[in-house]
Amino acid sequence: MSISRNALRYVVIVAGEASADLHGSNLVKAIKKLNPSVNFIGIGGRKMEDAGVKILVPSSDMAVVGLTEVFPRLVMIFKAYLKLRSMLKKVRPHLLILIDYPDFNISLARSAKRLNIPVLYYISPQLWAWRKGRIKKLVKRVDKMAVILPFEEQFYQQKGMDVEYVGHPLLDALPQDLAKGTPGKEKGGSSGFPILGIVPGSRVEEVTNLLPPMMGAAQILSTHYPDLRCVLPIAPTISPSLIESFIRKSQVNVTTFEGNIYEALSKCDLALVASGTATLETAMMEVPMIIVYRVSLMSYLMGRLLVRVPHIGLVNLVAGEEIVPELIQNDVTPRKIAREAFSILEDGQKKQNMVKKLHKLKEHLGQRPPSERTAHIALEMMGEHPPQG
Repeated sequence: MSISRNALRYVVIVAGEASADLHGSNLVKAIKKLNPSVNFIGIGGRKMEDAGVKILVPSSDMAVVGLTEVFPRLVMIFKAYLKLRSMLKKVRPHLLILIDYPDFNISLARSAKRLNIPVLYYISPQLWAWRKGRIKKLVKRVDKMAVILPFEEQFYQQKGMDVEYVGHPLLDALPQDLAKGTPGKEKGGSSGFPILGIVPGSRVEEVTNLLPPMMGAAQILSTHYPDLRCVLPIAPTISPSLIESFIRKSQVNVTTFEGNIYEALSKCDLALVASGTATLETAMMEVPMIIVYRVSLMSYLMGRLLVRVPHIGLVNLVAGEEIVPELIQNDVTPRKIAREAFSILEDGQKKQNMVKKLHKLKEHLGQRPPSERTAHIALEMMGEHPPQG
């Protein structure tokens, strides 16, 4: 690839997960709004491609959950790393933007540092939870970090990192016409029976681990609520045929939404949600939820040794307390999920208190558009000074 570095503004951007693809696309749009001449190339998904990024490696090839589940994809991930490292040498971009995906991105940051390419890390790896030793590498290799959780700014400042809290990028994606106007707004189907959201994750491993017990719980709930309806948003990284293969085995009424989690959640009284970014998306819609998490036994045992956080769900971590229930590993069974769901649906006060705490959490995650602020940071790192809006 022959590119005149002086003639073009080139940015290499890496988003290795489905949620990072969404946030990366919003950041790319915000940068292009300020400077349409910036060109993007890297790793991402459909949304980043639609935003104008030339995709070298699809993020769906690299997304994994758990610790041991990464092994089958190591060769593919290593080939992607070599391709990106080679691209840095050929293009010599004005900026490298890294989004989460820590081990891959921290290694790539080392190559950028050796080439004197500025590095912006958007959406911090959760180093405050485990393997904190990697922070030293971040400080050496990353020029600026834009963090999305309120407590992260102080955490990284104490480690010597140039860091700025920009607010959570889900604020960019939340459709205002679908958001609840006031906390505690009642939903439910026209029949008076509840609508249950089923959010099994954005990785194949998550779906195969979590969707069967979620559907089993819905089946149990349908014995109490004969007209129970379920809505299931399908992540862009998941084949609809995979989802349909599980739905066909159930007698529950399920409506699927491809790639539109907010529209699906806007209809729900309660949601069963895979641990991860989707829990914050559900919180943004102020929908009561149950967080479920199950990985391979080896990943779980290794995680117990390495991870040092009081809660597994992002919603509870940000809130600093357990505001929504978490079911982990052996507790992820249809009966236990259904029992927890029934206790929320039948206890109006419990449900109302949960909604109010989710409303406060949403306000705590920021008000200004995070992608716009991060776009200003990115352009400043490229030597430009766009007007503040």
